[in-house]
Amino acid sequence: MNTPTTPWRAPVLWRAAQLLARAVVGLLGRLEVSGTVPAELRHGPLILAANHISPFDPVVLTAACRVRGVAPRIMATGGLFRAPVVGPLMRRAGHIRVDRGTSSVHQALATAAAAVASGSVVLLYPEGRIGLDPGMWPERGKTGAARLAFASGAPVVPVAQWGSHEVLPYRAPKGMVRAVARAIVRRPVIRVHFGAPVALRDLHPGTPGAARRATDRIIDAITGNLVPLRPDEPDRPRHVDPGRPVDTARSHRRGLPER
Repeated sequence: MNTPTTPWRAPVLWRAAQLLARAVVGLLGRLEVSGTVPAELRHGPLILAANHISPFDPVVLTAACRVRGVAPRIMATGGLFRAPVVGPLMRRAGHIRVDRGTSSVHQALATAAAAVASGSVVLLYPEGRIGLDPGMWPERGKTGAARLAFASGAPVVPVAQWGSHEVLPYRAPKGMVRAVARAIVRRPVIRVHFGAPVALRDLHPGTPGAARRATDRIIDAITGNLVPLRPDEPDRPRHVDPGRPVDTARSHRRGLPER
């Protein structure tokens, strides 16, 4: 990958938002961040690939990245960019719009590749949605993260998180007030772990099946890093959200230790 001539730097607005996210997470839970992001990668080019378990994830990951000195550009659903206040702020902060289910979704990948090429850190969810696996383990991923890695040559750091599902329900804003009040009282532990970069160099773009194999490695890495974060919840989570649907069609169990 070519070295960017004009490295991207996070706007002051986005860094201020990270401080706010850290305060919000501190109010609603107890954040524990483990693992490291190598110093030479903290300003990019870098891809962060995280599991997706709750609507609260973006706030948690924003706060965790602040703790590790990273200011990522987040690939987020187009609905956020259409919101009256949040949308303009997302655009000004440099985040990347993803209109799922439309023909323009491929443009998001090109935009993300250009962002990484400019020296950015890009954060995305390889699953492409909040996971619906019954055990809340990472689902079989979409190939976008792998294709972005192939297009940019940037390393992929897996990010595992656990606990944000205890703060906001799946159907938020429905039930949000009650859930937030409960979180303020209980302050659940929210864990985020930054793992070692995923080994992808032996896979070659354009080779049949390469994107799928790379995706599986990324999901396996996230899963492997998630295991220590939930040692007493190996099969099913203790916290049950009755509004969360279950879908086993995309279950991905490779990488889980035998029990």
